[in-house]
Amino acid sequence: MIKYVRSRDGEDLLRDIVIILGLDYINLDRVRVVYSYGAKSKAIARIWAVPKIVLETFNLEPLYVIELVSERFDRLSNEDKIKVMIHEILHIPYKFSGGLRAHGRKVNSREVNKLYKKYIKLKEKRI
Repeated sequence: MIKYVRSRDGEDLLRDIVIILGLDYINLDRVRVVYSYGAKSKAIARIWAVPKIVLETFNLEPLYVIELVSERFDRLSNEDKIKVMIHEILHIPYKFSGGLRAHGRKVNSREVNKLYKKYIKLKEKRI
């Protein structure tokens, strides 16, 4: 059985990345980060969006959950943890519409590495 626990550290990292990179389209109040324990997935992390039919039926704004698979994510270096979070953030479309971007032009390792370098450079300027 999989157990999910809200990750305040993960949400702090998410907030830091979003603010430093100026990703203003992301509504941080509508994104949560959780650790999953006991997942058999080979993934390190996943992003979930509430289906459009549920949002519309209950008159809800878009909601996202970033799941960090603890057995895999915890073993990563800090650099790789940041890159994984950036990767998951890239799946959120600019319109924050409730959908997810697929891997491709905007969600790939080149984009992740570009944003990671920008994040580190801007972060160093703040210190």
